Amino acid sequence: MTIRTLMIAAGAAALLAGCATHEVDFQGEGEGFVGEGSPVRAVLETPSVGTGGGEDAADDPAIWASATPVTVNGKSSPGFVAGTDKKAGLYIYDFDGQVMQFLPEGLLNNVDATEGLSVGGKPMVVLGASDRTPGRIGISLYLFDPAGTGENAVRSWGYIPTDVVEPYGFCFARRGAEVHAVLVGHEGELRQYVLIADAAGQPSTRLVRRAEIGTISEGCAADEATSALYIKEENVGLWRYDLDPATGGARTLIQPIEAGKLVADAEGLTILADGAARYLIGSSQGDSTFPVWRIDGAAPEYKGRFVVVDGPVDGVTGTDGLAAMGGRVGRFPEGVVVIQDDVNDVGTQNFKYVDWRDIRTALGL
Repeated sequence: MTIRTLMIAAGAAALLAGCATHEVDFQGEGEGFVGEGSPVRAVLETPSVGTGGGEDAADDPAIWASATPVTVNGKSSPGFVAGTDKKAGLYIYDFDGQVMQFLPEGLLNNVDATEGLSVGGKPMVVLGASDRTPGRIGISLYLFDPAGTGENAVRSWGYIPTDVVEPYGFCFARRGAEVHAVLVGHEGELRQYVLIADAAGQPSTRLVRRAEIGTISEGCAADEATSALYIKEENVGLWRYDLDPATGGARTLIQPIEAGKLVADAEGLTILADGAARYLIGSSQGDSTFPVWRIDGAAPEYKGRFVVVDGPVDGVTGTDGLAAMGGRVGRFPEGVVVIQDDVNDVGTQNFKYVDWRDIRTALGL
């Protein structure tokens, strides 16, 4: 995706006032431009995704971890990282970055994982991904059985059709006993569904919110503890919606596009719980930085931003998507952030793993 340059707050205000309904492009600083931020280093990386030829392919990861080892495609593991190749399908990685499985599923963009559903009487991990594959436009769904043995691979579970022309951002949310699936369209559509497994063990949904964000949007993350749904409108800023679908399109602008904080082409979003503290981490793709807000208080509090520089593996630029999880996650004792890298030093695009402790120290959290 083209990297776009800074858009000052006044420009953001003008864009909001104009109620634009289409993507707005900006002249970029150039591929690989990195803004100012506290430096951290990734400790490991995945192999390159299969799509090569300089194409924009790796896009978005999701993390699922277990307190006890599970069997993933015949391998014992404390969980996995799912990562999309938006030209080809879905990768399942271990916490050392190695490929455990590849599902050649087509044009998947954003991916997320959740618990909370039983299928055929068995608790399942559900993965969902925004899908632009012709004939399957919507949200593709996958199941993983944490109690399974043998091959026990991630497997397809059907899809949720949608009226969104180009599915883009996606995240799961929990509201009480319900699992919600939130889809963000390329042109700023917002759709929220309740997801269930029917009596036959097949996915079924009910649309509970239809709203319009305005312009090109993608990043999506839900904080159930504060009933917040965070969405990035790429060239406008970071919005907070209520997770309650009855609130419709009501929202608050948490952070407009602003030099030094969040610049145009703002995309990925993820939430990490660190004890009682919860943090929202975003990708400011236009200047390859990652702003962080603490969100467990009365209002989100900006805490600074970091950049991922060269270290044991190369640094990170132009990030589309990222995922985070606090607590023990495999080899990471207090949490990990997994980040898509637009320009890998060897091969094609891939994903980098950053120890949360390094980010916490760098930002003085």
